[in-house]
Amino acid sequence: MSTNQMFEGWLGLDCRAAEGKMVWGEFEPKQWEETDVDIQITHCGVCGSDTHTLRSGWGSTNFPCCVGHEIVGIAVRVGSKAVGDIQVGDRVGVGAQSDACLSREENCEECNTGQEKYCTKNWTGTYNGVFMNGEKSYGGYALYNRCPSHFVIKIPDGLSSAAAAPMLCAGITTFTPLKKHGCGPGKRVGVIGVGGLGHFALLFAKALGADQVVAISRGSNKKEDAMKMGADLYISTQEQVGWSKSNAATLDLIISTVDSPKMPLTDYFTLLKANGVFIQLGVPDGGMLPVPIPALIHRGITLAGSLIGSPHEIRDMLQVAAEKNIQPWIEERPMEDANQIIIDMEEGKARYRYVLVNEQ
Repeated sequence: MSTNQMFEGWLGLDCRAAEGKMVWGEFEPKQWEETDVDIQITHCGVCGSDTHTLRSGWGSTNFPCCVGHEIVGIAVRVGSKAVGDIQVGDRVGVGAQSDACLSREENCEECNTGQEKYCTKNWTGTYNGVFMNGEKSYGGYALYNRCPSHFVIKIPDGLSSAAAAPMLCAGITTFTPLKKHGCGPGKRVGVIGVGGLGHFALLFAKALGADQVVAISRGSNKKEDAMKMGADLYISTQEQVGWSKSNAATLDLIISTVDSPKMPLTDYFTLLKANGVFIQLGVPDGGMLPVPIPALIHRGITLAGSLIGSPHEIRDMLQVAAEKNIQPWIEERPMEDANQIIIDMEEGKARYRYVLVNEQ
């Protein structure tokens, strides 16, 4: 039961977990506080961050680690000081962030202005993180999750739990920069990479009313899918000779969801109009990306980054998704198959997002 101090889930014990060698076992969640919510997990999206973390691709992972930060389930215990009008029985979700300082010990400009995702004092990831009291955070490849209520989001009616789950990381990671940089009527938007993140960028760019949405990928094997997702034009960088010149200065905004340090940035920058914006979302292992500075300077291009979304941004996104009937391309798989899904994810088989389901 969720009131026990021990939860159960898939645990990575070392870097071999990224090879599909997680083990099912018990873990101790954070000590209960009256600001917390316990969630009986029904669905959890599978994110590329999960495999990066399991193999310590972004720094040493604090094993044992239970990954998964696209969590949807039912609130089964709600603290007396919980915020967000959450009631037992509500359908709720948790994304990639489970806590921040929230100015509890000293003033935090980011937390005070709705930018909790950029808190510099105590940013806590939903897994492989550390809460203010020093306890570890554990994710959603599990039966239950305990999370501070500030980061627990009610799922709106009209949006299925399976569809909502991957939106809590992949969806919001693309929605936030699109909104911030003015995606909508009058804008032409490019999306590099038609994968888990990229397919959300296409769906949201179209839903937000961009004049043109351009999918950019190496091969043409995903063209048909991309057009169904809302792309008006598809560029294959491997198969179309002179693609950057023939499409030069046509885009206002580019969302890059790929994480290869070898991506042809100079060619990508060529696609942007003067003063265009290039937003990099993918993070290479090691964190480094060579940037051709002259190409930035000569076009006045802004190179930007963006990190997930704060709670109010997630609520906004979910409402848009419900109102626009956005349907992500997902494949539901049993939670018991998590190890095989990690392997399938690494082999690029996802079309376009896996969602683990706890079969009750």
